[in-house]
Amino acid sequence: MDEDDVRVVARRGAAVNDGPSDVEEEEEESEDEVDEELEEDSEDDIRGRPPAPLNGASGRQRGPVGDPTIIPWARQIGVDPQKMHVMQTSLFRMPEEEKALRALNQPQPRKRLLLTSNLSRKHSRDSEGEGLRADSRQRASFAHDIEPEPYRPSRKYARVDTSASAFAGREGAYIDAGLALGRSFRVGWGPGGTLVHLGDLCGPNSASKSSANASTVKLTTVPLISGITAEASAHASRLLSHHLSNTQIEEDADGIPFANPSSRLTFATFVTQFPSTDHSFEPALFRLGHALFDPIDFRLDDIPDVQVRHRLRAIRRKTELSKWLKTAVSSAMDADLRDQLDATWDRTLFTLLSGYQVERACESAADGGNVKLASLVAQCPGDAEFRADLQNQLEIWRRERIDAHVSEDTRKVYALLAGVTDTLKGSGGSGVEQCADIDLARGLDWKRAFGLQLWYGSPMEAPIAQVFEAYDALWKEGLSSVAPPVPWYAERADGTDLTWKLPSKAQHPDALYSLIKLFADPACNLSAVLSSFSFSPSPADYRLPWHLYILLSRCLRTRDLADRDTSIRRDEDDGVEGHSPSADLLANSYASQLEQLGMIQEAAFVLLHVEGSAGRAKVIKELLTRSASKLDDWVTRGLVGSLKIPVAWINEAKAVYALDSGNIYEAYELYLAAGLYDAAHDIAVLELAPDAVIRQDLLLLRELFEVFDGRPVSGWNDRGQMFLDYAHALTRLPQLRERLVQTDGTLDADETTELDHLSRSVPRLVSILPDILPDRSDVRHTAAVAEMTTQLVRHLDQIRPLAIAQAQVRTPFFGDATRVRNIHSTMYERFLRTIEVA
Repeated sequence: MDEDDVRVVARRGAAVNDGPSDVEEEEEESEDEVDEELEEDSEDDIRGRPPAPLNGASGRQRGPVGDPTIIPWARQIGVDPQKMHVMQTSLFRMPEEEKALRALNQPQPRKRLLLTSNLSRKHSRDSEGEGLRADSRQRASFAHDIEPEPYRPSRKYARVDTSASAFAGREGAYIDAGLALGRSFRVGWGPGGTLVHLGDLCGPNSASKSSANASTVKLTTVPLISGITAEASAHASRLLSHHLSNTQIEEDADGIPFANPSSRLTFATFVTQFPSTDHSFEPALFRLGHALFDPIDFRLDDIPDVQVRHRLRAIRRKTELSKWLKTAVSSAMDADLRDQLDATWDRTLFTLLSGYQVERACESAADGGNVKLASLVAQCPGDAEFRADLQNQLEIWRRERIDAHVSEDTRKVYALLAGVTDTLKGSGGSGVEQCADIDLARGLDWKRAFGLQLWYGSPMEAPIAQVFEAYDALWKEGLSSVAPPVPWYAERADGTDLTWKLPSKAQHPDALYSLIKLFADPACNLSAVLSSFSFSPSPADYRLPWHLYILLSRCLRTRDLADRDTSIRRDEDDGVEGHSPSADLLANSYASQLEQLGMIQEAAFVLLHVEGSAGRAKVIKELLTRSASKLDDWVTRGLVGSLKIPVAWINEAKAVYALDSGNIYEAYELYLAAGLYDAAHDIAVLELAPDAVIRQDLLLLRELFEVFDGRPVSGWNDRGQMFLDYAHALTRLPQLRERLVQTDGTLDADETTELDHLSRSVPRLVSILPDILPDRSDVRHTAAVAEMTTQLVRHLDQIRPLAIAQAQVRTPFFGDATRVRNIHSTMYERFLRTIEVA
């Protein structure tokens, strides 16, 4: 070992045994200064860059101790080893370097390819997106593992245009209808609620009575509304007309018309569409919405205290709700009174109080000689002291068993005045003194049961939410005879339309109850209350749910649907933030009802509320296509004038219907009017041009295709342009031949150039004619190709007999006569040229 090595080792040993030295203090200070910088770069130094040069001590640790081949690096460059040791310690963190080097020397576990594990089939195909593919993402460093990407199943089928579909033109080429309609044309809805299916309609757990014939397609019209069709149409027309009068139709950024309801559209404006004497469900719904959600000027702006204004506003809302409820239950209360003409005075009194008819109840009590009770009723609902006194009186009756000698209806009246609305405890007993408990809400509908909580069970300053929770707890717990909030049609004694199997009553509560819940519960959203069964016995009746959504979400902006994507914000002018699939589904469902009723303009107006531009245009075009037979002049004027539907959309729908009806030329003109030149071009090539060629009507042929010249038409140069070239050739070739006869075989330069061009273009045209009219099953295509080939070859042979032979045209449409004539003309031309040469 060299002397310098011994000196370095000795000094390090002394530093360890004798305690910290000045050199070590300097090392610690230097390490603290560079520690923060080295922490950031240590990982990259270890993993991404070559390791820094090691000092002598570190080198000896890695090599055998006392190896004479190891020469200290400091001695090679002539630097003091001690000074070099201090510098290395300051610049390099020795423990971390050694730990990192040891980690690098450790054998690393072999990384496996990250493969998707949730395959859907036994033999997957990578071309369909289901194959095993390794993840090719880059690592931030070797210390970081790559998390597998979430599995995204690929779509095996993609939507394509009708023209690109493999089924285009072969819609009738099937024997097994179930197989043919299984994928792209699976069972689904048709126009006006028509269901296309095989076999019989049945539930998933029921058995069909007949076997499904695979070659028989059935059309079944499923009713989407309940009740009489004429009444449903009148109700829908009344609400939609009012809605349209308060809606602005304008174009969005994509040029697609959309409906923007005005903020002036409120529940109160809809209430005016019903007579004041109409107390049916529909006007009651809008009146309740007006009481709870409409902006009402309570004239509280002069009160400076915000909390006081808020409390007064809540009390006024509760007062509006009380007025509505009093009117809503009046018909049921009057019906009970008519059924109880011979009832006792106390029963009549309780019936009047169940409808909050306090004045009539006072008169009834006074007429029956119960003046003291009438004075108590006049103080209804009373303050807390008044209720406490009556509760004490009831308790004395119960404790002294006096209640057994008081009639049940009288006890119920006193219980209401005392604020007891659920169960009045009886004294029990047996025999003559037997007195059972009384459920005050027994026999009452849910609205009057809720009214007991609103009018008698809670103090005047109690909020609506507290009243709602009290009623909600009673009927959900089932501890009393409180009626659940069943829909209006389930309350009718004469039954309802049994077209559909109705769900349980508690599953879909009454829409009036849901509207009160929406006001009382801030966490409740529209998705939880817009069930169709809450409004109608039809599961597909979304007329009123759609109107409620428009009012609460788009106009009043009080509540919204749960699936609204608020991360996407639109312009404030649109009035809509984000997109809600449920909103579009509501509009489509309601439009389907209107379409079944034959109300095309109204259905289009509803679809104008679809939020996405592309989806809005798609559903309106589909509606127009399905209803093209009903698009007369009056309907068209309404769609274009009032709803600002583009005329091109209407012409496109009429063109589809005309084409389906066999009116080919009308469809061609309508497609042109709609600006759909590709569709019109296809009709002209495949349907109209063959007839014009067979009739040799070159003027019609030009009229059909000259309209496309200069317009963006797919395949124009190889299809439509060929017919114009054909008409031009048949017009100019006879003229040039006549010119040759008149001038003794000489033409000017322009005519010679034109003839040379025709000599080249006509053989090419003859060769591609079979591809222009390819349908060999259509006899018109075959006849037209044969006619065009014959005429072109005949006229060209009269001027340039060698043109066809030199072009080596191969076509199966050369007739025998045409072929013989062409051979004769060719041989004759060659004979004349031979004579001229000789």
